Amino acid sequence: MSTPSLARRLGLGDAVFIGLGAMLGAGVFAAFSPAAQAAGAGLLLGLVLAGVVAYANATSSAQLAAVYPTSGGTYVYGREELGEGWGFLAGWGFVIGKTASCAAMALTFAAYVAPAGWERPLAIAAVLALGAVNWFGITRTAQLTRIIVTVVLLCLAVAVIAAGAGAAQGAGSSSVLTADFFTGGAYGILQSAGLLFFAFAGFARIATMGEEVRDPARIIPRAISLAFLIVVGIYAVVAVAVLAALGPEATAASSDPVAAAAATAGWAWVDPIVRIGAAAASLGALLALIAGVGRTTLAMARERDLPPFLAAVHPRWRVPHRAEVVIVLVVVLLVAFTDLRGAIGFSSFGVLTYYLVANLSAHRQHGDARRYPRWLQVVGAAGCVVLCVTLPWQSVIAGAAVLAIGLLYRMVRLRVTRNG
Repeated sequence: MSTPSLARRLGLGDAVFIGLGAMLGAGVFAAFSPAAQAAGAGLLLGLVLAGVVAYANATSSAQLAAVYPTSGGTYVYGREELGEGWGFLAGWGFVIGKTASCAAMALTFAAYVAPAGWERPLAIAAVLALGAVNWFGITRTAQLTRIIVTVVLLCLAVAVIAAGAGAAQGAGSSSVLTADFFTGGAYGILQSAGLLFFAFAGFARIATMGEEVRDPARIIPRAISLAFLIVVGIYAVVAVAVLAALGPEATAASSDPVAAAAATAGWAWVDPIVRIGAAAASLGALLALIAGVGRTTLAMARERDLPPFLAAVHPRWRVPHRAEVVIVLVVVLLVAFTDLRGAIGFSSFGVLTYYLVANLSAHRQHGDARRYPRWLQVVGAAGCVVLCVTLPWQSVIAGAAVLAIGLLYRMVRLRVTRNG
């Protein structure tokens, strides 16, 4: 009896909304603060740089996904184009880093809506609920993502309007117009770019679901490009609004810069709307993360790079149900016993490693497989390396350690298999 495969049920709109849900996570409400700490007003230059690197990575993912329309994303591309070790490096970095991100998104959601002392129980409830949504098929995931993205966009629109009103009243507009964009130096701008790049990385979620998209060679490249361009525009508008309302110093000092910028208008009703938007964004990112990590885990289990029992696909709902159950359980344990909101820097390291492999894989393609010039892949790969090494040193060490553990596990598994 053959194992059931995933079903191709996603159209262009579904894929775009899944990408938007993954990219418009809680980062849009919080990422500008650490970026401002690194570069001040230069975070706008960092945003441009992050967008350029992210665009190069997006085109590489789109080119590869059109040729390899299966689950797993860069794990599969690396195996096919560069070799099994490269594929494992990308897949392991993605699964470990994004599993930690799942816990962080759940805790972030609870921080915005839970009463004091109830953050962890509510975060666990959110993980279980969204795991259940994913269990009942990718179309359920896409439907809920559409609702969440709509709520987030409406809340962001309110926040930007309020921030604009605050800037017009003189709250911080003069400081941003006269600010020195190079106060943090080249290193600070690069570090802000590395932090902001992480917010764009959700377009990978579309590629990891290549086995569930109708006409993937046509839809996936279009969906990645559309979702990416929409999010770049949104981030640019929000960044300018926040800096105009608060100025660089206050942006750097704020733990919730979008809410703080909106508050400068003096409209009391705005704060709960921004909090709803941040909570919804966290849920949207968590929903997309569980789905994306589940598909990459499925692909790795099929090749025995993870335990083979995780390769099962539900015969009715056509989802990697065992992989998703294990991921949900791991995330629940992380939420219950750790606090990852301030300690997931290695996730950025893992994502940049993932896209480094994607760019190198796309660079090797030739003939009809090529959709974009090779220099874009060179820019993407170089950008990933530069942004990696300019991350905070704690993130670099943690990320390198996690990747080393994974590679050691693979070496041991291969040796046991050969000796067996």
